[in-house]
Amino acid sequence: MNQPVTRFAPSPTGYLHIGGARTALFNWLYARGRGGKFLLRIEDTDRARSTPEATEAILKGLAWLGLDWDGEPISQFERADRHAEVARAMLENGTAYKCFATQDEIEAFREAARAEGKSTLYQSPWRDAAPETHPDAPFVIRLRAPRDGETIVEDQVQGRVTIGNAQLDDMVLLRSDGTPTYMLAVVVDDHDMGVTHVIRGDDHLNNAARQSQIYHAMGWDLPIWAHIPLIHGPDGKKLSKRHGALGVEEYAAMGYPPAAMRNYLARLGWSHGDDELFTDAQATEWFDLGGIGKSPARLDFKKFENVCQWHIAQMEDAALLRDIETYLAAASQPALSQSQKDGLKSALYCTKDRAKSLPELLMKAAFALNERPIKPDEKALGALDNVSRGILKSLTAQLQNATWTREGLETLIGAVAEAHETKLGKLAAPLRAALSGQTVSPSVFDMMLVLGRDESIARLTDATVGAD
Repeated sequence: MNQPVTRFAPSPTGYLHIGGARTALFNWLYARGRGGKFLLRIEDTDRARSTPEATEAILKGLAWLGLDWDGEPISQFERADRHAEVARAMLENGTAYKCFATQDEIEAFREAARAEGKSTLYQSPWRDAAPETHPDAPFVIRLRAPRDGETIVEDQVQGRVTIGNAQLDDMVLLRSDGTPTYMLAVVVDDHDMGVTHVIRGDDHLNNAARQSQIYHAMGWDLPIWAHIPLIHGPDGKKLSKRHGALGVEEYAAMGYPPAAMRNYLARLGWSHGDDELFTDAQATEWFDLGGIGKSPARLDFKKFENVCQWHIAQMEDAALLRDIETYLAAASQPALSQSQKDGLKSALYCTKDRAKSLPELLMKAAFALNERPIKPDEKALGALDNVSRGILKSLTAQLQNATWTREGLETLIGAVAEAHETKLGKLAAPLRAALSGQTVSPSVFDMMLVLGRDESIARLTDATVGAD
């Protein structure tokens, strides 16, 4: 088989929806796994609703998700002349015709059909009218669709879908003002772009039958169709704002890693055995259309967070730091200083294992980001009573000459606890409060190794000022 060409074709009327992101991902995975091309087309023919801001939001969303496309994005609106050219070619070859019916006449036809209990699909009296009877009046160009028989869509997900041609009308290809309709534009663009596989939501399944008729009318090869089920909320209903975040940019601002989002979205409606957690390399190798189910997938935030936790733990430190910087920018938070970056990098080994999001990771690593003097929160202050501060003061003096390894620190702190007739676990709470200002943090030994001797001693000295 020749190398596949897929495309993602969003309308720039808002943000990149989570459903659109998954459609883009499926197209990207299919193309990238087979050495093909993944193209981007902006379907901006609806000039009243399309905005440059929405286009920018879609491009940013795809870039955040890590889905690179080949070549420049194509504007559907800018190709209107080509769409009209094809409509006129169909007029020439007899697969389309001029229709002079007015809106009032079409509505009158439908009202009469309703009254008689007949189909309201418009049947134009101009379909077989002789050219010499054509008036000098505005007209649309309609497809001369077959009236009998069936149109069959061989779909890689839905199977064979058969639609009776009696259920399909002679759709308008070119409006009376010369502008093309969406149905025509999509087919012409897909053909001209060399798209071999149309992978999109199953809300377009009926469109595939109508669009197939245009392909046949022009004598063009049909693409391979794959109509994927939509994403539903946890309650099984169509995804909406009541289910939470819908736009990719919202997930970026909440601090979820793009790699985890790719993994999770890939599993929404597609499966490879029982594999739940996988890398991009595995996803591109495994992804195929046969693994896509017919039923709608359900968004499950708990499962998504588990995927995030796995990816954060697996990620290379350099990649994780880049994702954190991207998150801070997306959330409109201050960037990290160089010293904070250095501290965070040192702390990742003991903070990234169980974090379910980047904000959670930063919270765990706060001890390495905050500067002296550390201000303990209310709960941590409770651990720094006079007795505890006295023990910490004794420990601080001995840390000057301690062997700065986990084993050396464990031995010394254990000995200090024993000398004061307490347990290591009891001493850990005030030590944690002094070093991090919190009651929840990585182990005190990890924190001391990350902070180093001088900073650890300085924080303990701050916390024990005035202790006996």
